[in-house]
Amino acid sequence: MSNLMIDAPKGCFYPHVSEAHDADLHASNLTNWQQEYDQTSRGSFYGRIVELPFDGLQVFCEHTSQALQQKCVVWPDSVWLGIPLADQEESRINGLTIHPNNIMCRPGDCDFQLSTPQDYDLYGLVVDQSKLMKMALIHGVDLNWTELTEYGRLGVPDKTLEEVRFLLARLLSVQNKTTPPRLQQDIVMMALLEVLKVETPQPAKTQSYYHRKKVVDCARQFLDRHLDEPVTVTQLCEITNVSRRTLQYSFESILGVSPIQYLRISRLNGVRRSLVQAKSDQSVSDIAAQWGFWHLSQFAKDYKQLFGETPSKTLTGLSG
Repeated sequence: MSNLMIDAPKGCFYPHVSEAHDADLHASNLTNWQQEYDQTSRGSFYGRIVELPFDGLQVFCEHTSQALQQKCVVWPDSVWLGIPLADQEESRINGLTIHPNNIMCRPGDCDFQLSTPQDYDLYGLVVDQSKLMKMALIHGVDLNWTELTEYGRLGVPDKTLEEVRFLLARLLSVQNKTTPPRLQQDIVMMALLEVLKVETPQPAKTQSYYHRKKVVDCARQFLDRHLDEPVTVTQLCEITNVSRRTLQYSFESILGVSPIQYLRISRLNGVRRSLVQAKSDQSVSDIAAQWGFWHLSQFAKDYKQLFGETPSKTLTGLSG
């Protein structure tokens, strides 16, 4: 199971490419992010990141082959913009659907969750707040920090989105060997300001969203603390103080999966992380039991269906 890093020759400023065949290994390839990825669709995983790191500015394009639940945190005192490539299936940020003319935005050092579909491609821009404020002051752009830090998604005119996507595609091309780094950085910052000049906030429109989000957050916190125990839907209804129907609808609308699917997928991904990090004296059955899987033949079947390989292959493939 590779975690391949492709470095540019010394003295050159080319995009840096990393590839991985495990969702969590892929998540760790993005510089200065804290991330945990749970794979939710069936099959082997492939991820690729093309990244340009500047001083106080990061530009990247991320491809993931399988659907994911992502927990993310960007470095402190920064702002992240996520720009999905055109003509893709919808994604969600904190349960809010990202429409074709939406981009995502979160401040640094702030947890957020993404739900992304299969074969998903995303441009990402992370910039230090001080750098962004200085550039905005020079060019006379007023930044609305409430919109940038609170809402999660922003509306941007189609023409602006099209132009920014084109610029980022050119900039992150591995054939881009001639543009000086200082000019590259200036181009990105100007594009960033152009987006922020025309953005409009796209907050949740109903109070029901906040209630559903609160239900899901409460249930997830409980599940995260009891991953090795046989939690039931009845328990989750009691913990969240809602009916089974409300619990089901909340999970499906915020995360795109049912509570039972979420619990099962979380545990299977937890087993995979443990197998990746396993010591030489640990067995598949020991690790499966730690995550509450006692029916080993059913566990092995479910694991292979989700990840496209047996748990023993994950264990030996990474330690061998």
